[in-house]
Amino acid sequence: MTFSSPGSNMADDTAVAVYYGPLPWFQDQLKRKQTTDLLGLAFELDEASRRHIHVIAGQEAPTEEPSARPRHVTAESGDYASLSEHVITNFMTLVRMIRPMHLHLHNPPAHVYAQLEREFTVKVMRYEYPRANRDLLIRFRDNFQAHLVGQSAVKESILAALYPLTTRRRAKPVVLMFYGPSGVGKTETAQLINSLLGGALMRKQFSMFHNEKFASYLFGGTHSEASFARDLLDRESGVILIDEFDKANSVFHSAFYQLFDGGIFEDKNYLVNVGPAIIVCTSNYGTEDEIRAALGEALYSRFDSLVQFKPLSHDEIRQVIDRLVNDRFSNLESDERDQLDLAAVKALLYPLAGNSGNVRRLGKLADGVISLLLVRALLSDPAQIEVAPHIEDAAT
Repeated sequence: MTFSSPGSNMADDTAVAVYYGPLPWFQDQLKRKQTTDLLGLAFELDEASRRHIHVIAGQEAPTEEPSARPRHVTAESGDYASLSEHVITNFMTLVRMIRPMHLHLHNPPAHVYAQLEREFTVKVMRYEYPRANRDLLIRFRDNFQAHLVGQSAVKESILAALYPLTTRRRAKPVVLMFYGPSGVGKTETAQLINSLLGGALMRKQFSMFHNEKFASYLFGGTHSEASFARDLLDRESGVILIDEFDKANSVFHSAFYQLFDGGIFEDKNYLVNVGPAIIVCTSNYGTEDEIRAALGEALYSRFDSLVQFKPLSHDEIRQVIDRLVNDRFSNLESDERDQLDLAAVKALLYPLAGNSGNVRRLGKLADGVISLLLVRALLSDPAQIEVAPHIEDAAT
């Protein structure tokens, strides 16, 4: 295969389309087209540049016919990381050497888009993310108690906070801070909202970032590195969940000013407009004053609503235990259910109602009790089952 020289004008009639949105959507746009990967063509070019043809004196040099122009050349969001910095910087050179009839690029770096825009009339298509509407508010209200125990004030606060998104006047995101103790439903509430909207939830846990990599992730490093901006472009959901926001070092707070203010996030490689999305940050802060002191007035004032999740009462914890055990039982095989007494399992867990309000922890303990009872039944252990004291020790 031979390619045209970079100076050739054969690619001037290339039709360029840029797609901003999740990968499945991009792939769906091209499913009826026979496509060729830009990355594979770039590797072929690199291999061709390394080949040397030796011609013996008196013989004619072999010639190759130029290859047919590829019809539909595509690049996905993750492909750019496999290209060298030099290729990204001189992307137009690559395009002119490949000379595609149609070029389809998914979430390209801003520098690539700028080059294309100078040379071509670029058609831009953007994914329409699920948007909150009045039907969402109704379904959230009606489904809330089936997913969470207690927290009635939370439901009202969230409904009020989401209402502006139901009007076309709102073009920027609603930014919420869910705060309160661990395991009382903050993350689960964000997941509920997203499940009602649809799409795979974009969830980032800031507790996982404690080194210099976090700086490049937020502010942008080389184009081949993971970045928050690229993840925002690739997302499917209208909900952006930032778990454990309180674990991020305060030096990174400025990265969120523009995002929370107007829905724009920009690093050295990408520019993203999230539009009327729902951004949920979770934390273990105890009060609004604690949030203001930790985040500073500049970031604190950018939250549209601060939603407090309170510790569960004794009765509410018993309700949680009932739900957890019922849910676990429904997922057991029939022969396993025959080995267990539903009421007895709950009775073993009820003593925890006074000392563990962490729903996540209670779920693990329920799993442990059920597994212990089943394995003893399987092994026909005649020993008396006394698990409640051990569970209490584990919980404390």
